[in-house]
Amino acid sequence: MFPVSQNTRPSWYERRVLPYLVDIACGVKPVWRQRQKVVPLAHGRILEVGIGTGLNLEHYDKARIEKIIGLDPGLEMHRLARKRVKRTGVPVELVGLSAEQIPYQDGSFDTVLVTYSLCTIPDPGATLEEMRRVLKPGGKLIFCEHGLAPDASVRRWQDRLTPLWSRLTGGCHLNRDIPGLLRDAGFHSADMQTMYLPGPRPLTYNYWGTAVGV
Repeated sequence: MFPVSQNTRPSWYERRVLPYLVDIACGVKPVWRQRQKVVPLAHGRILEVGIGTGLNLEHYDKARIEKIIGLDPGLEMHRLARKRVKRTGVPVELVGLSAEQIPYQDGSFDTVLVTYSLCTIPDPGATLEEMRRVLKPGGKLIFCEHGLAPDASVRRWQDRLTPLWSRLTGGCHLNRDIPGLLRDAGFHSADMQTMYLPGPRPLTYNYWGTAVGV
């Protein structure tokens, strides 16, 4: 999800417009299908980083859930998320904090889930290191993100568009190197998959799979 700007009072646009734009953009059918691939894999005590407006909630397998902690500093998103919590009946505690310093002890979670959020987090490297810290031994990071494309021509457009795109979308970067970020934070993914989703190529190159700390 696209969180609103941090360390400043949210603007009228961030309070009144951005949550609904995010909800629409991140709920389109191709993205819905991507969520369906990864979210049901989560189990046990789960930390969802960047829960945003709660678009993942309908995809969880309730039989496998003990509790979900939904972490997101974008408090403007929480109102929509609470509606989805009530509608789905998924056991969720919403926490309005950033993930660069996750307020939980080492080894607190069986699963960490992050979908379409690493693009916006100001320090994704620090956040991924925190995710690894709070995972139990053998616990898994489940991820689905858009990011740096393999084609040079698309990457050039991602670099050109990101400054303006970021201002309009609450900080989203089109050109983040998801495999590199995972590797640098001490994660290994043996099942990462990639592809372009339907739509403009600078916006739609996806990475998804699971990863474990090494």
